[in-house]
Amino acid sequence: MLTTATSELKQEIWQLLREYQKDHSAEVRNQLVKLNFGLVRKEAHYWINQCQESYEDLLQVGCLGLIRAIERFDIAKGHAFSSFAMPYIRGEIQHYLRDKGVTVRIPRRWLALQQQAIGVSRTLREKYNRQPSDNELAEALEVSVEEWQEIKLAWINRAPLSLDTPVQDHDEGSASLGELVPDHNYRSFQLAQEDQIRLQQALLQLEKRTRDVLEFVFLHDLTQKQVAERLGISVVTVSRQVKKGLDSMKKLMCTTED
Repeated sequence: MLTTATSELKQEIWQLLREYQKDHSAEVRNQLVKLNFGLVRKEAHYWINQCQESYEDLLQVGCLGLIRAIERFDIAKGHAFSSFAMPYIRGEIQHYLRDKGVTVRIPRRWLALQQQAIGVSRTLREKYNRQPSDNELAEALEVSVEEWQEIKLAWINRAPLSLDTPVQDHDEGSASLGELVPDHNYRSFQLAQEDQIRLQQALLQLEKRTRDVLEFVFLHDLTQKQVAERLGISVVTVSRQVKKGLDSMKKLMCTTED
């Protein structure tokens, strides 16, 4: 009975999505929000344990993400709507919490495993001459694949990359880390979760000095002059390291996408 009800609900949602793509009716959109409200409740429940914001506020913010997902969903691609919508809901809540200055708590064990994963990832990459899979990393770290994926997501949420930060380059104009992801319509907090993971993993593969420069620029929003002072190098060197890092990450992103 439950399976039949679930199947009927999915069919109803699919039909409404078809209707909404044709005429963008506010009434149909509101019906879709109502039918998919459980996705917002699920995500709000997760974040309520990590911040001091009210459950009602998180629900309202999550609904904005759900509406964005409804507006951007392309039924022709055949994706499950729930899988498509969750990154938008999560991203909207994350953006709200970051604006409020909320610090997301991460278990100490997860922080240690994330640091350990950096060295493990490099070792496996040298061994296989490719980026290791989640299964391989999880096995090497002696954790489940599910836990390793949760660790990665938690790390991304704790220190989100500032993907929209422009980096001036006198020879080629400006560049930003967000240009490496497939969909340029995404804002940094709305990136699909898999794109966030791929960016984070590509960053971990860079040599230490290049990675340090990119993290200061894109993660801490420092200017190139501030980075130069912090690392004791010239601004020209910082600019070169940024260009080198972005070029390397673009190649890495193309490799993982293939």
